[in-house]
Amino acid sequence: MTPALTPTLQLAIDLIRCRSVTPEDDGCQTLMIQRLEAIGFKTERLRFSEVDNFWAIRNGAGGDTGPILAFAGHTDVVPTGPEANWSNSPFEPKIIDGMLHGRGAADMKGSLASMVIACENFVAKYPNHKGRIAFLITSDEEGPSINGTVKVVEWLEARNTKMTWCIVGEPSSTKVVGDVIKNGRRGSLGAVLTVKGIQGHVAYPHLADNPIHKLAPALAELAAEHWDNGNEFFPATSFQVSNINGGTGATNVIPGDVVVVFNFRFSTELTEQILRERTHAILDKHGLKYDLRWTLSGQPFLTARGDLVNAVVNAIKTETGLDTELSTSGGTSDGRFIAPTGAQVVELGPINATIHKVDECISADDLNKLTAIYEKTLENLLT
Repeated sequence: MTPALTPTLQLAIDLIRCRSVTPEDDGCQTLMIQRLEAIGFKTERLRFSEVDNFWAIRNGAGGDTGPILAFAGHTDVVPTGPEANWSNSPFEPKIIDGMLHGRGAADMKGSLASMVIACENFVAKYPNHKGRIAFLITSDEEGPSINGTVKVVEWLEARNTKMTWCIVGEPSSTKVVGDVIKNGRRGSLGAVLTVKGIQGHVAYPHLADNPIHKLAPALAELAAEHWDNGNEFFPATSFQVSNINGGTGATNVIPGDVVVVFNFRFSTELTEQILRERTHAILDKHGLKYDLRWTLSGQPFLTARGDLVNAVVNAIKTETGLDTELSTSGGTSDGRFIAPTGAQVVELGPINATIHKVDECISADDLNKLTAIYEKTLENLLT
């Protein structure tokens, strides 16, 4: 039986129809802004370079004072790949056997729809609610994340506008909606290591200096290094090599250099600076001639139990009966740009089983449950 086309499902369908492949928005934000302005939000469109963003805020009974509960998310989606591989067109959403199909259904247009409808329902019941409600929306989360949330946060900081609590709509659930929320994320520190040698003929190694041979023991030590033990919230820090490139392609040429790309996913037990220093110490111990370029994608963050976590956990329990699990697993999210401002941040969204895949889909009933959870969270914090 096809589920009833609730306001949440209808808005999700309208959003999925927009071909908003990163960094394009393709009208998604206009749809959201129209709905939010109709219930009293004041919006400001913020375009940085080719990226569309917006900030919307609704004041409660206290006017422009009081805590801010912000919903954060992104309208951009990853590319579909060959559309012929999809069972249905990725931008022509359909509900089949209770599942809403389409690119972005799970990541994260379904969450956006649930957020908007939850606010509509909440404002209808509590027009003079406490505090303020806000939306921070970008179209640059699936891309380089340079002109999206990070720029909006800088804009807010310049105005001294501080989010108190923030719910990021990333798909956090694993088996049923609400079974897992992310109350933190590991940091991500990447590097490109170039080890330098001397190119030469393999038959005359004494006239060359093979950088691959020089690198091998150092790389083995880095891979075997015990960086930390993690803690009650985070697993131990992970070091992973993602690419190694060296050589000319010929079998008789010793390469002049070798390039290694690696990444740390690190806990709050370590800092970026400590990881850099320990890596350099290992490389220097092996006497390598090298160049090392670092890129910090995000610091680790953690929101311990408090107002926001308790409000979300209680909302999930009320609406689904589940005792949710708090987790810091997975990759990075835009929460890494928001947490450093002092905001409490959690990620709560639908099941993540099909994100970025062909035939991405989400349970239609789950989106309705997610709307109820968001609405109950609003009640728990702002009434």
